[in-house]
Amino acid sequence: MQEKWAVISENLKKMLDPGTFKVWIAPLRATAQEKGLCLFAGNAFVADWLKTRMEARLREAAAPVLGLDPRDVEIRIEVAPAPDAAPRKATFARQLCLPLPRCDSGGRDQVWRHSFEDFEVGRSNSVAVAAARDVCDGGGTVNTLFVNSSSGLGKTHLTHAVGKAISQSPQEIRIAYMTAEDFTRRYVAAVRRKDVEGFRERFAGLDVLLLEDVHFLQGKEKTQEIALTTLKTLQSQGGRVVFTSSFSPRELQEVDGSLVSHFCSGILTRLERPSRDMRRRILMRKAKQFQAILPDDVCDLLASRLHGDVRQLESCLNNLVFKARLLNCGISPRLAMDVLAQYAGTECGADMQTIIRLVCESFGLTERQLNSRSRRHDCVVGRNTVYYLARRHTELSLEEIGSTFSRRHSTVIKGITSVEREISRESAEGRRLARALKLIERNAGLSTTI
Repeated sequence: MQEKWAVISENLKKMLDPGTFKVWIAPLRATAQEKGLCLFAGNAFVADWLKTRMEARLREAAAPVLGLDPRDVEIRIEVAPAPDAAPRKATFARQLCLPLPRCDSGGRDQVWRHSFEDFEVGRSNSVAVAAARDVCDGGGTVNTLFVNSSSGLGKTHLTHAVGKAISQSPQEIRIAYMTAEDFTRRYVAAVRRKDVEGFRERFAGLDVLLLEDVHFLQGKEKTQEIALTTLKTLQSQGGRVVFTSSFSPRELQEVDGSLVSHFCSGILTRLERPSRDMRRRILMRKAKQFQAILPDDVCDLLASRLHGDVRQLESCLNNLVFKARLLNCGISPRLAMDVLAQYAGTECGADMQTIIRLVCESFGLTERQLNSRSRRHDCVVGRNTVYYLARRHTELSLEEIGSTFSRRHSTVIKGITSVEREISRESAEGRRLARALKLIERNAGLSTTI
């Protein structure tokens, strides 16, 4: 019967994309019976996903092998971790959690801000979540994960969830979290101290590296070299790595090909915008966190009107709860409509010319100034803002966005990275930029970013 499962597994491999097969099917144990399959999943999450998303494919793959009509194939899925899945041997005597941006370093529960338990799972992110959970298992099949998405869709949440899950493991594991900007800053400091070897050694001793915003490495040749050395050492020792970026690996043109190859050596997955049903579940979860009662009709209203990212949902709900408490009244559809007036009601597209016009108005620039080669601060920030908004709200490629200003693809990435960095730092410049973006998007009839 094991021979039959091997054939069924091959059928599934042909039917599914490589990432889905590697994450969901390859780790399974299974037995083929006369009338169907009995599958043994490593945990309840995987079992539930297979039951809800994969039963039809399983029947289709098994039917010709068992000589049955797909409708007659019985599928049974049980939770039974592999008997030989021994815990990963601890190589180091202590944990290392490098300081998080805007967080204090410290113990296990003081550093990580998010967990898998408060991450809403749906079609838009289920593969990424499953792969991230697998990374947490030292005996899993995923050792390298690359997650990309627009801002506000959960990259950092997922990375923190991985860090928290691993740090709570009974094994002693050395883990480090940082952004690519942090990595670069630390490397530059090591060069100035003439301590590059010490820098290498500190990273060579890791079990797990969580590296966010790797697009920041674009154009930084020396930093890319040390990053490549670090990753080679880590992966050769069986270490685990999670990368995140606002761009897919193929879009990173000013990154060394060998480094991109390492980015692509495991599972590549993208976080998409949540569906209406998922938006509804996120709102209900957030309402519980805010200790607020969110009526069903109000939840449906918000989920149908808000088409942006998770930050937008949380921001709108936060405003609604605050206003209800300020007015000492319950949350009602009428109150919700008042708050929704501050947000875009539809996710309509915006053309490049509209974005350029609104950016010029917001920054007090002419289109000629925006198109010039000027390096004046307001001109540079204005162009970067156009890049950011065009990437977020149009279907234009990076090359097409850059061609509007006769700029290269890599320049567009750098401009978008600059905007993201300023906003994330919450500096005075970042706050001004966030307000400008929100106003521009509102005037363009787009879902707000911040």
